[in-house]
Amino acid sequence: MIRARTVTAISSVRPAALAIAAALVAGCATDGDGAGAGAGVTAFEGATVLTGDGSVIPSAVLLVQDGQFAGVGASGEVEVPDGAERVDLSGKTVMPAIVNAHIHLSSERDERIAQLQHMAYYGAGAVVSLGTETGGVGIEMRGEVIPDAARAKTADRGITMPEPGRSEAPYWVETEEEARAAVRELAERQADIVKIWVDDRGGRYERLSPELYGAVIDEAHRHGLMVTAHVFYLEDAKGLLRAGVDVFAHGVRDLDADDELMELWAERPEVVLVPNLPGPGVALDLSWLSGTVPPDQLAEMQAASVDNPAAQESFGIQARNLARFAEAGVKISFGTDGNAAWAPHQEMEDMVRSGMTPGDVIVAATKTSAELMSWDDLGEIAAGKSADFIVLDANPLEDIANTRRIDAVYLRGTMVDREGISARMLGAGTE
Repeated sequence: MIRARTVTAISSVRPAALAIAAALVAGCATDGDGAGAGAGVTAFEGATVLTGDGSVIPSAVLLVQDGQFAGVGASGEVEVPDGAERVDLSGKTVMPAIVNAHIHLSSERDERIAQLQHMAYYGAGAVVSLGTETGGVGIEMRGEVIPDAARAKTADRGITMPEPGRSEAPYWVETEEEARAAVRELAERQADIVKIWVDDRGGRYERLSPELYGAVIDEAHRHGLMVTAHVFYLEDAKGLLRAGVDVFAHGVRDLDADDELMELWAERPEVVLVPNLPGPGVALDLSWLSGTVPPDQLAEMQAASVDNPAAQESFGIQARNLARFAEAGVKISFGTDGNAAWAPHQEMEDMVRSGMTPGDVIVAATKTSAELMSWDDLGEIAAGKSADFIVLDANPLEDIANTRRIDAVYLRGTMVDREGISARMLGAGTE
């Protein structure tokens, strides 16, 4: 449950972290070749660590071995074994890599890899591509470990009513049997989640009816799959809650949430919200994107970033709704839609702009999203988890915009080649 709270420091080490650290220290005697027991261990020392569960370690020691955290705790409580490589992070802040539960990746392999690497540059460790893929590329690549790239899960093809002229990637369904058949095919292909669209796109199309989305949800649950719903209207959010939806891929966007919606959600506290806020409609400084956005493109983006009263009104509805959901204890995850690699940092800032605390936003963007998608080794800085983390030059608990002040990104214990990614991205813009 996400509620406003003060994030406090912990002075003790988790038992698992102590046990692993003790085992490392106990083996510090040199072996026959004279090598220390810390060979293969890297100790990151001195940073303020945001663990991902809302706790903070003010001056931490992180032991990394074989791509995992082998020990996590306060300085003086986790001993560094002899022979370990030591990295001084004094003055830095460390947080878990971001888990983005709503994006859309390319169906073309090379472009998809470039997208995943671009996302890693901005601190994403894992992403979920929701329903606009063709050719099964997401399923084929799901288990691959790509250097310098976020890992990815996929909904493969989503499900919607026919939308001629817009997209043919999703299944177009008009009967309950077609809806169930689409789900059965996704289950056979082992999609990670089922994506549906319940939206008339401003009156241009018919939207998925309660009978159809009810059939999708029922069939998905028969096959052990969650359903995440693109939604726009308040009335559809209510219907989806009654039908058993698991996740909302957007908040309610047409009206302020009413008491009936909140009562329905209170009856189903396991349902997760991925807010996916729109732009706030205010002029923003985009200079921090210069590492991967070519100058000409960045200048165009900056010129287009102006105050927009209509966008502010749209943002206001969703921001008020997010604040109400958060206050009510709705489980809030994290996603950005689209495929802009830098969008997580804008989304986190907008979530804080809506009234959530920076600490709660970081939990949503790490631990809660990892739990949503059953990434058991992600979302937290804790012993046994994958060593996926971001090193920041300033603390985002003081200003959420500090998440974009990235010094380094580590995935699976290895530093991401951000300089190489930057060179490729900027070079591509000049071709």
